[in-house]
Amino acid sequence: MKKLNLISAAVFFASISSHTLAAGEHILALSHYGSPSDTITKATELMAKRANELSNGRITIKLHPNSELGPSGTQIDGTRMGTIDIVVVGNPYYTTFNEELNLLDLPFLFRDEAHVEKVLAGEIGNNLLKSLEKSGLKGLAFYEIGFRDITNSKKQITTVSDLSGLKLRTTPNPAHIAAFKEWGANPTPMPFNEVYFSLKTGVIDGQENPVHHIYNNNLQEVQKYLSLTHHAYTAAPMAMNLERFNYMDKEDQEILLQAAREGAELEKQLNIEENKIYLEKLKEQGMEVEANPDVNTFQVGAKKAWDDYAKKFGDSIIQQVTDTK
Repeated sequence: MKKLNLISAAVFFASISSHTLAAGEHILALSHYGSPSDTITKATELMAKRANELSNGRITIKLHPNSELGPSGTQIDGTRMGTIDIVVVGNPYYTTFNEELNLLDLPFLFRDEAHVEKVLAGEIGNNLLKSLEKSGLKGLAFYEIGFRDITNSKKQITTVSDLSGLKLRTTPNPAHIAAFKEWGANPTPMPFNEVYFSLKTGVIDGQENPVHHIYNNNLQEVQKYLSLTHHAYTAAPMAMNLERFNYMDKEDQEILLQAAREGAELEKQLNIEENKIYLEKLKEQGMEVEANPDVNTFQVGAKKAWDDYAKKFGDSIIQQVTDTK
């Protein structure tokens, strides 16, 4: 029965995936995690529009938002198999098969948005996107989830000791899990589409995501406290099935890359704007916000995650990131 279900799923995904309509014409299925109001939805809508415009209609991108094609891990698997053409999910889901990308999830690695942009737009970012090719993916651009903050239903987080015993949903990323263990919490990885119900029913006490993501997914309905820890930044690489990308001619490849970059730039601008707006809305809707938690108390646990990464990949690339001005 399980084998039949997998076959059925493959047939379904193939039915919505890419087809060559005529010479040089392409329909591409793009899957992502974002809700209809999320910035990733707006950004991929722009990408689809620009790809179609720039190609004079040769490229059509069909969007599948809100994890309608399955959880993030399933979306990546489908893209690697070729049953989905393009995917955008959080970086931690890529690290299950490409541990090198754990670099981007190290706690307190990035200082601010400008630092992130300088690193990801440079040699380090390009090399990390290139590293996806060994897993059958073509990295198109870095979209983002953003700087993560902590919410929970039990108490305000002002120092690291306040995390003790809290059951928090995290991504499956080893750097996140290691850090939260060091910080005294009970990290509980789960797909994001299960988080709201798990918070509502008390299966978990809290979670960690950027303000815009918290608001757009109505987590304020099931969470009382928000602490602006900015403890980690999460990229969301946009990747395409490598074989499918290579099938396209050079001109259309460049068009797709340009459209992907334009969408990513819009998303980052929207996130900066919306984080300010939505923080105020969260306060208005009853969330208690700690604007200045003592992040210095988190540093020991953060160092453990950095050391674990350095043991596998060396500390020179970490140094390159921290030295980036």
